[in-house]
Amino acid sequence: MRPHEVLSGLLAARLEPGSQAWLADAQRELTAGTSPTRFAELVALCSRHVKRAPLAPTAQERERAGAALEGWDPERWDRLDAARASLALSLADADGVAAELTLDEAFRHADVGELVALYRALPLFPRPERFRWRMGEGARSNMRAVYEAACCDNPFPARHFDDTAWRSCVLKSLFVGAPLWRVWGLDGRLDSELARMALDFAEERRSAGRPVPPALWLCLGTHGGARALTSMERELRDGPREGRAGAALALARAGETARLALVIEGERDRELGAMMARALDGASSQTAFASLPTA
Repeated sequence: MRPHEVLSGLLAARLEPGSQAWLADAQRELTAGTSPTRFAELVALCSRHVKRAPLAPTAQERERAGAALEGWDPERWDRLDAARASLALSLADADGVAAELTLDEAFRHADVGELVALYRALPLFPRPERFRWRMGEGARSNMRAVYEAACCDNPFPARHFDDTAWRSCVLKSLFVGAPLWRVWGLDGRLDSELARMALDFAEERRSAGRPVPPALWLCLGTHGGARALTSMERELRDGPREGRAGAALALARAGETARLALVIEGERDRELGAMMARALDGASSQTAFASLPTA
């Protein structure tokens, strides 16, 4: 099943008859071919006909989405996002230049809500790598909603960004307060340069008297070396509770199990100690950071 078909099924099960009828008419118009201006109008008009309510896919529907496109998870989409994305995927010549030009025009004039939907739609297109520059713009956005649409629960950055764009995308999440653990494929693209950049950022935060974002420790893996161990141990000694949790997870991710075992022995916070013990037992993947604050 293709992503567009998955999206259509999600909407068909949730939209009211009037909303479905309007969306079907708009899709037929787009499939037949229309101007970039008209496409932008339909994207804007969509909010009059489709309510901004949670899409709330079931576990089975989320699995179906991931099977259609590995890394795609519409769990946090709403129905208006899905309807607008469906309009984009209905463009005539979706695999060609005409659709690219139409989308480019829409991006120029979109409001934040429309941008979110369009960025979420791009990885679902045929040959999504042709939108690399546009997705890079989303990954650099200072608007958290736009950044998350481009980079969270979305396979595009890990699959199609070069190393420089990828590292920028990862670190940007720390600046905008987005959940880095939801950047799909992060664990598979860690490297020593990303670790260095993250440790530089940690030092900048400490020099300014500000806490290190707990999610920053996700960026190290086994690539930080002695400098990372020194920084993690400082966090475990002097950092706030959530920072200590992140640093403990980072120790586990670095394979420093003996050091982590010593930390657990001296931990007086029983709940935090239990989390550390789970990390020692292997629960230290990206999702282990889900309970920690983003900033």
